[in-house]
Amino acid sequence: MIRALVASLAALGATLVAPLTASPAHADGPGVGSPWVVSVGDSYISGEAGRWAGSSNSSSARADALGPTAYYDNASGTGEAINRCHRSRSAEIHIGGGVNSLNLACSGAKAATATGSEFKPGLDFYSGSQGVGQARALQTFATTHNVRMVVVSIGGNDFNFAGIVQQCVQDFLLSPSWWKDYCYDDSSVTSNFTTSNVTTVRTRIANALLNVRTAMRNAGYADGQWTMLVQTYPSPIPTGSGLRYSQSGYTRQSTGGCGFWNADADWANNTALPKINGTVTSAISQAGVTNAKVLDLARALNGRRLCESGVGLYEEVGIASWTSPGAVDRTEWVNQIRTVTTIGNSPYYIQESLHPNYWGQLAVRSCVRQAWNGGSPRGGTCVRSANGLLNGEPRMALN
Repeated sequence: MIRALVASLAALGATLVAPLTASPAHADGPGVGSPWVVSVGDSYISGEAGRWAGSSNSSSARADALGPTAYYDNASGTGEAINRCHRSRSAEIHIGGGVNSLNLACSGAKAATATGSEFKPGLDFYSGSQGVGQARALQTFATTHNVRMVVVSIGGNDFNFAGIVQQCVQDFLLSPSWWKDYCYDDSSVTSNFTTSNVTTVRTRIANALLNVRTAMRNAGYADGQWTMLVQTYPSPIPTGSGLRYSQSGYTRQSTGGCGFWNADADWANNTALPKINGTVTSAISQAGVTNAKVLDLARALNGRRLCESGVGLYEEVGIASWTSPGAVDRTEWVNQIRTVTTIGNSPYYIQESLHPNYWGQLAVRSCVRQAWNGGSPRGGTCVRSANGLLNGEPRMALN
């Protein structure tokens, strides 16, 4: 079974793609008409895993908040505009309150567009038979809509996020507790964080941000007419001491879906995440985008992370389903790392692994709404503020 788990990890490579669906002609445009907010980027903003409110190994129905049409986003509502883009209805950009929203982000997207068996539009001006880049799509849309804020999440896939997760889980499954093989010192992992590669990725992110600005300028906007809100990445798992499953045996992965050794979980939180987020924020300075603000999500999911003590699977905490009172406070806001459970007639996708789920998406949505700030966008740090739900969303604060 363990070998099967490891073999299936090869498909973990992230995914995110999003074409622009046709929209009717508008007299609106830069500074004219009702306001819009638009998201561009990768799986951490597209709504990946947004179908699931918590996790259960006994019944997927317990956590199935949006059902099998969760990622349908084409004009007819019958499927995805681009396969495996996974722009869910719970995606953070849909802040409501009279503010229109468009999700152009795509799971698996990097700074630059990738073509092939799966089209992954990056934050560029690519145009081809498979579709267009997200910057080009934004430019087209913003020409006839009053886009006031563009929310950006990019860089994780340029750091090979999925490959790092795959290596860490593989090392956990294939080494015994008395002779642990850690991923944090594997060359396939450390090569992503060399000074040279960090510099390369920072430049890619900076160029992506410049492309977003160019798209808006090409659409007729002055820089002062809109705000770029660049978000960092949240911590999806706690440090080793905060994991509720022992690292002895295979329960940490087979039950919890969080197969990291303690030392690797510590490294992920204390080294990898700060390095990735630091690169994202420094890219803003490198790009010289003066109308950018930062939405810091690093601690947004703390206390509700995958396998974190204090929360659990539905069957572990004795809650019937996601609609039960208290479910949001006692279940996880991050999707399990799934392997063999995605095989066959399964409702799960491997690419949903380790992404903010329905609860996590709505939590960040609350902070995006607070960042919108009634049309005067601001940055800040997104954190949980209290238990329970407020208007159907977790209670969050933007400090």
